Amino acid sequence: MALPPATPAVWNWFVEAPAAPATIVSGLTSVLDRPVVPLHEADPDALPDRAVLCDVWAGEGDFPVSVDCYAPPAEPEAAVAARLARRLGRRILLPDDTLDPGRHLLVAPDGTLRPVHVDVSDTDARTNLRLCT
Repeated sequence: MALPPATPAVWNWFVEAPAAPATIVSGLTSVLDRPVVPLHEADPDALPDRAVLCDVWAGEGDFPVSVDCYAPPAEPEAAVAARLARRLGRRILLPDDTLDPGRHLLVAPDGTLRPVHVDVSDTDARTNLRLCT
């Protein structure tokens, strides 16, 4: 018997600015059709059923808004990121499945996915976006 695919424990995305934390949380709530609770407001004893915990903070670089989703649903991460990019009208970077830390998937505001490279600094900033060739 084959084991079901493992659900990732965390989604780590980078959104181009401006993107306020409240806008990202409400956008995720809408595209996931489930409660999304900001991590700093989460009460472990009072979480709604099927809740996704979300941590959003500002950093540096071309995609300075970091988004971490804990306990995400089992649906494909890229599909959710594409729906959120369309809703926000912003580009989103998400790590791809290679071991190259500079390689990501770029989700355009129209939902298009493209493999790209970025430079990742010591401060975790992502800059110098370029298409994979």
